[in-house]
Amino acid sequence: MSPDTSTEERHEVVLTVNGVAHEVSLPARRLLSDALRHDLGLTGTHVGCEHGVCGACTVLLDGAPVRACLVLAVQCEGVEVTTVEGLGGPDGSLSPVQQAFAECHGLQCGFCTPGFLTTVTAGLRDNPTPTHEEAREMVAGNLCRCTGYQNIVKAVERAAVIAGDATAEEAR
Repeated sequence: MSPDTSTEERHEVVLTVNGVAHEVSLPARRLLSDALRHDLGLTGTHVGCEHGVCGACTVLLDGAPVRACLVLAVQCEGVEVTTVEGLGGPDGSLSPVQQAFAECHGLQCGFCTPGFLTTVTAGLRDNPTPTHEEAREMVAGNLCRCTGYQNIVKAVERAAVIAGDATAEEAR
């Protein structure tokens, strides 16, 4: 749990989250995960361990996966933050990774899912055609207590196919 920051000096910052600039007044020690959830109402970023171990709070900072429970919100001014809410299309359509997780049943309770979705999105951007072992490695830093990871790895592989198909379609 975050320390009581009610008496701390506040800092005016602009957080750009999912393409939208938000002017917020934050204590210097406010974690990004807490700012997203409590100040901006974006509750898709889950907080599991608060130590950067589980990966449930993973967001993308300028496209790179980062544990939001280890980053101070004031450090994110001038950085594009992408949460799980920002992965889909503006029309509400699912991203290839979201679609693959749904198709492959890559979730059960759903608590860890936002962290997996953001991690895999970045992973497939860096490696759009992972081998089975690379897909396993891509999700190795995120913990899931329900699935056993088999369907999560299948979802990574399926997302690569879906994204590849979409890229081929755009090229036509």
